[in-house]
Amino acid sequence: MLNKYARAFFTRVLTPFATFLIRRGVSPDTVTLLGTAGVVAGALVFYPMGEFFWGTVVITLFVFSDLVDGNMARQLGRSSRWGAFLDSTLDRVADGAIFGGFALWYAGGGDDIALCAVSIFCLASGQVVSYTKARGESIGLPVAVNGLVERAERLVISLVAAGLAGLHKFGVPGIQYLLPVALWIVAVGSLVTLIQRVVTVRRESAEAEAEAEAEAEADAAEPGAVESGAAESAAAESTTPESAAVEEKQKSREQGSEAAK
Repeated sequence: MLNKYARAFFTRVLTPFATFLIRRGVSPDTVTLLGTAGVVAGALVFYPMGEFFWGTVVITLFVFSDLVDGNMARQLGRSSRWGAFLDSTLDRVADGAIFGGFALWYAGGGDDIALCAVSIFCLASGQVVSYTKARGESIGLPVAVNGLVERAERLVISLVAAGLAGLHKFGVPGIQYLLPVALWIVAVGSLVTLIQRVVTVRRESAEAEAEAEAEAEADAAEPGAVESGAAESAAAESTTPESAAVEEKQKSREQGSEAAK
């Protein structure tokens, strides 16, 4: 949902920065790799220690690399399958690091096994949600559905909540509960999105198979019509001029015989 509206806005905002990097000779792949490394470091270094504010600051500085590298590739005219593959793969790594950092905190200093399990569910469901679309498209289906909670929503909800929850260490009371609420929202939303995509793939698959069966039946009917036409053509060709002359002579004899009688 946010992808549809926010991506265009941030792309315009980050275009000058992308142009600056191009002028400095930085490649889109380098930005992708550095961005992912920064997100992973921010999530797995700060979050397990409960430093949600500073961890979110570091992650936010690097997370927009996902838009910058694509902008650079378009400006350079280098959009490629490899770039799309690398970008998508490293997105999964970054997402795993963020929710893995939450899980490590709640398994350790956070001391909350239930929220640890919710964090792991968010990690796993996010990967599966992405996989369902990729797998559906790989078998030729459009997977035309905008899920309730896609990657942009997962990141915005989780990072905003984590950053605000980190203000608890600066003396803001009660704000630490935002993160647990956000994780539950992401977990439920990811489950709904997964169901939406599975249902969509099932429907599109059934439609594609029905269309294929209809085409197969139409193809099966056409050879019969061709064979029937070929038989009629062969029968017509079997009536040669010579056979027609013989038939005419036979008729003349029969008529002469009738006259003699």
